[in-house]
Amino acid sequence: QVQLVESGGGLVQAGGSLRLSCAASGRTRYSMGWFRQAPGKEREFVAGNHWSSGSTYYTDTDSVKGRFTTSRDNAKNTVYLQMNSLKPEDTAIYYCAAYSGTGTYYADISYNSWGQGTQVTVSS
Repeated sequence: QVQLVESGGGLVQAGGSLRLSCAASGRTRYSMGWFRQAPGKEREFVAGNHWSSGSTYYTDTDSVKGRFTTSRDNAKNTVYLQMNSLKPEDTAIYYCAAYSGTGTYYADISYNSWGQGTQVTVSS
């Protein structure tokens, strides 16, 4: 099992940046995903990266394209989500999750360990 702890959320003005971190402990050789859930909306996939190759993948929608970047530092057992040019619609709780090894990377049911989430609020 892996334990995940997110950090780095907060309140930022539109156009600003935040970098979220997700520290993993326990078994850490997992591909990781970032999800977010806005009030009244379903949780959605944002970005992910493979634990060994470092390959990254992002939501197919244009919602974060060109603005969000995920990376990882396996030596630190930490994954990151760099968020630039933030918009009010990015306001959500952001979660990192460990991929179970089966299913598509883009669906939350494919992940079996979750962090507690970190709140990101973007003011207009």
